[in-house]
Amino acid sequence: MLRVSFQGERGAYSEAAALSFFGKKIKTVPLPTFTDIIEHTENGKTDYTILPVENSLEGSVGESHDLLYSTKLYACRETYFRIRHCLIGLGPLDKIDTVYSHPQALGQCRKFIQKHHMKTIPAYDTAGSVQIIKGLNKKNIACIASKTASEIYGVPVVKDGIEDNSNNYTRFLILSKEKTKETGKDKTSIIFSVKHEAGALFRVIEKFHDHKINLTKIESRPTKDTPWEYNFYVDFEGHEKNPKILEVLKKIRKETLFLKILGSYPSAELG
Repeated sequence: MLRVSFQGERGAYSEAAALSFFGKKIKTVPLPTFTDIIEHTENGKTDYTILPVENSLEGSVGESHDLLYSTKLYACRETYFRIRHCLIGLGPLDKIDTVYSHPQALGQCRKFIQKHHMKTIPAYDTAGSVQIIKGLNKKNIACIASKTASEIYGVPVVKDGIEDNSNNYTRFLILSKEKTKETGKDKTSIIFSVKHEAGALFRVIEKFHDHKINLTKIESRPTKDTPWEYNFYVDFEGHEKNPKILEVLKKIRKETLFLKILGSYPSAELG
């Protein structure tokens, strides 16, 4: 049976995404932190890690990107999972003045929270926030989590579908010790840094343009060693073993101070 580590408690969106991607016949392993889930797979305690990397409303998950920089695992798959948030609590909506949840979930429900003048309290996990409010047992306190988490912990849904936009998807990367073979419809993720000089980033991007390779994502993250210097995270179409991609990566390496290939994997469809 496949073992998949995820961050959070039972009923977390990461667990739901894992079950949606792999099917029900897997063993999901809940762990408190992103570092823990990656280490479990690196140490062979799980076969895969499912890691949220970006949300269509709130953008990138910074901690995940920082761990991608340091992990020994490869990105071998990706999946998009539709996020449907519920307000969960023991009291009626008009009595609720405080809401707990993971910061990403709070951000994805910002309009609803502001409309109802609720105070927000960050929690380490959406499903974990259900356990918190259940323990507090107060009618003025609620949380934001999934309907599944509501059912698991026996706390009722006060209102369903409270996210700011129904087009709310989280992209997850599946990480493992093994690389994925070329399928013909692949995507590759890399991290690189360049010299702090004019034109340095342009010279890298230019190589993709010259070889007619489509970039699907590019963003920067601060390095942890030097203030105001950045690593660039780039996704592009193609597999790292494809001759054209190999040629581009060879040319890019000459223009970078650091280059890490996170992995190549089949491109996922949204929906």
